[in-house]
Amino acid sequence: MFSFSQNKLDRVVVNTNNFVTKNGKTIVFRGLNTSDPDKLESQGHWNKSYFKEIKEWGANIVRFPVHPSAWTKRGKENYLKLIDDGVQWATELGLYVIIDWHSIGNLETEMYQDDMYDTTLKQTYDFWRTIAVKYGKNTSVAFYELFNEPTTFNNTLGTASWDEWKKINEEIITIIRANGGEGIPLVAGFNWAYDLTPVIENPINAEGIAYVSHPYPEKREKPWESQWTADWGFVKEKYPLMLTEIGFCGPEDPGAHHPVISDESYGDAITNYCDDKEISYVVWVFDPQWAPRLFEDWNYTPSRHGKYFKKHLSSYSYD
Repeated sequence: MFSFSQNKLDRVVVNTNNFVTKNGKTIVFRGLNTSDPDKLESQGHWNKSYFKEIKEWGANIVRFPVHPSAWTKRGKENYLKLIDDGVQWATELGLYVIIDWHSIGNLETEMYQDDMYDTTLKQTYDFWRTIAVKYGKNTSVAFYELFNEPTTFNNTLGTASWDEWKKINEEIITIIRANGGEGIPLVAGFNWAYDLTPVIENPINAEGIAYVSHPYPEKREKPWESQWTADWGFVKEKYPLMLTEIGFCGPEDPGAHHPVISDESYGDAITNYCDDKEISYVVWVFDPQWAPRLFEDWNYTPSRHGKYFKKHLSSYSYD
């Protein structure tokens, strides 16, 4: 049986619209996304030095995107070994962990944007039961991101209403809690986890949760701030909020695609917005191949986007 080194990290809980430790200290999270642990392990980079680098860039949290296809291919037991190692390294370095079920599409119709995101409702429920049983008491595994990016893709993946999506999330949360999961469920809205406007009228019926947005630059035209507030930022007045993916890249960058093309003005806008409102955020992605990449090679040479966020993350001080 795998045993964790002494859990040095305090359990994080929800207190009104903040994340707090058991002794009442508010935490704002700023961190980095790994690429899929399955990818990193197969390329020889899922190791403690990778996590040390994340820590050195100034992160206090790390998000593990688990693709359903990788979970299926590797098999539950073997994949859990990867998560075990990652949680162990994170704990030793004082980093909290988000486990993210990294699918993009419509869980209601079980239609997805690409084969790597293929899952079913049953598999999704079972994944969260498995995670709750295995890591429910582990205080380093602070967050469960229930589904990465819900979208109907303009109904090309079929339809889904907020009521249907809300019910699925409430079901997952019930399963997590009943199986001993003490972490904080993170719930995303439609439009690839951008839009949280339905929360105004019809919030998720569960205690101790937080909401997610992925406000990449081209979701809205500049100036962004008032539109961000209307689309998702208002949530922070009542509930904790975490932007589990942000980032930008130039049109010349490898893998650049429409939603993420921008420059440092986006970095300034999103970090100032978050810092002002104490909104947590996690930058995508600590990998030289996936985009927008934070570094260019395995010497961790920062990309343009990486230089920006390495400098900004390093500017925070934590107790």
